[in-house]
Amino acid sequence: MPKQSTKMSGLQCLASENIWFDKHRYDEAEKCFYEGANGPSTQQQQVKTTLQQAKGRQPKRQHRNSSSHGGDQELVTRMKSMELENQALHKVVESMRAALQKLESRVAMLEKTPAAAAVPSAKAAPVKQVNGNDADDDDDDDDDVDLFGSDDDDAEAERLKQERIDAYTAKKAKKPTLIAKSSILLDVKPWDDETDMAKLEECVRTVQMDGLLWGASKLVPVGYGIKKLQINCVVEDDKVGTDILEEEITKFEDFVQSVDVAAFNKI
Repeated sequence: MPKQSTKMSGLQCLASENIWFDKHRYDEAEKCFYEGANGPSTQQQQVKTTLQQAKGRQPKRQHRNSSSHGGDQELVTRMKSMELENQALHKVVESMRAALQKLESRVAMLEKTPAAAAVPSAKAAPVKQVNGNDADDDDDDDDDVDLFGSDDDDAEAERLKQERIDAYTAKKAKKPTLIAKSSILLDVKPWDDETDMAKLEECVRTVQMDGLLWGASKLVPVGYGIKKLQINCVVEDDKVGTDILEEEITKFEDFVQSVDVAAFNKI
């Protein structure tokens, strides 16, 4: 009996103690205390941030709506301009079609028109009526024509032709003709350094012919004490050629080894 009474008294004490049954209230009070001391918790900060972001999105949406509205206006403007251009193109196409139809109709008309109608017919030459008097006049004219006449007229025409030819020939002969000339520079080479170059030049200048005129000369060193004679001459192209000059100069075999044309210029 004493044990049971002890148990009953302990339960009564626990029943009268209500701290455990109101634990959530104490936990909430403790939470508020720490929040007041340390600031709001992380979860509350996240909630506030989310609310602020939601508030900030509203003007952006409004901005997007305004931008989309401006884009729609620009699109409408462009569509109107394209419609105007399309109408202008339609007008141009219609005008071109009308011109093409006119051209086709004109070509068809020209093809249907016969060639004889396009080309005017030549007027017929008037037919001359021959009367009896006219026939008599023609007979009189035929009587005046001498079919078996003499050749005096032919001889006179031939004489006049010959006189004109002679006059032209005499006039052409009096006209001075242009004589073509050339300036030639010759290199005359001796056999060796013992050749008398003065004698060699004298021999070269002895070559005389119609249309040849000798000019200045000089001795040009070749090498090893040998000098060549460089002499200038003026020739008429129709009378003197380089082959004749070389042939005439090389005849002096005792002095001349070879002859070369160093320069050839037309005058």
